Amino acid sequence: MAEIRINQVAKQFGDTHALHSIDLTIADQEFLVLLGASGCGKTTLLRIVAGLETASAGEVWIGDRRVDHLAPKDRGIAMVFQNYAVFPHLTVFENIAFGLRMAKLPQSEVEKRVNRTASLMHIENLLKRYSGQLSGGQRQRVAVARALATEPEVLLMDEPLSNLDALLRMEMRAELKTVLAESKTTTIYVTHDQVEAMSMADRIAVMNKGHIVQAASAVDVYRNPAAHFVGSFIGNPPMNFLDAKPLGDGWWDVAGTRVKGPVGGQYPALQLGIRPEDIVVHDAPSSAHPDSLSATVRVLEPLGSHLLASCKVDNQMLRVVLDSNASAKPGDQLHWSPVPDRIRWFDPATELALP
Repeated sequence: MAEIRINQVAKQFGDTHALHSIDLTIADQEFLVLLGASGCGKTTLLRIVAGLETASAGEVWIGDRRVDHLAPKDRGIAMVFQNYAVFPHLTVFENIAFGLRMAKLPQSEVEKRVNRTASLMHIENLLKRYSGQLSGGQRQRVAVARALATEPEVLLMDEPLSNLDALLRMEMRAELKTVLAESKTTTIYVTHDQVEAMSMADRIAVMNKGHIVQAASAVDVYRNPAAHFVGSFIGNPPMNFLDAKPLGDGWWDVAGTRVKGPVGGQYPALQLGIRPEDIVVHDAPSSAHPDSLSATVRVLEPLGSHLLASCKVDNQMLRVVLDSNASAKPGDQLHWSPVPDRIRWFDPATELALP
């Protein structure tokens, strides 16, 4: 069993707090993605699990072993780096075999594991080549095969696809997800790319300024962001946020129009969060939609399957997804309403979502 438990892990570099008391459990065979902007602490946390950085406080457990005092080679892990670290003076076979030879496995076992992992990564026809003869995608496959050949309890991956072009990244996302599911290896994967995170992860831990803001499934992180930061970071385009003032009895004034929301007088103000695709556009105000809101179209972006309209609502930005055949143009008034069960309410004082 390779469950990973990170208990109260903190990291300080001089006066800079890179991680603040991180608590996180990764289940056996789970694929967890650490997602966040550059400098949020995700790679630092990964390196602490790997043993390449020492935590200032806290514990790291893999299965029933506490490992934060162990050298990286004794932790039962393998790591794939952003730059692949494929040895140029070795063939693909010897690159994959490197960790196995370090472990002094017999030649028959080395050959069996190399051939198996090469087949898994579809590079069995490249075993006699050197890295200089490989494309970036092929070198990335070699790095993953080398990691999997050692049959690690835990696989750590630090932005392994960031050096690939967009089409190859898309292909490798699907391939890696399949391979790692077959290998049944507990995986922690670091990225700043939300598409990678959403498409690959069993669960996403969103990080910001050294904190884990939310850890949940991709669907839950997208649909039910726990904080303003998550809603604004996840999604392309991101979630819309509009100021709301209380009118009483659970009604809120949003841009001069009543919207039904939380009941209670403990909030002097709230923010309404709504995804651009969860907005319904009406032809015009009518008795059927008496509480529709008005927005002025500023910019239209044709994106193939749809139009993205950037609008102004009471001096606030609103992005709306329109049908690709929509006749809207800059300067037009859009009449719209949020899908009620897709609204997420946020407290502007704490920037947290309401329960």
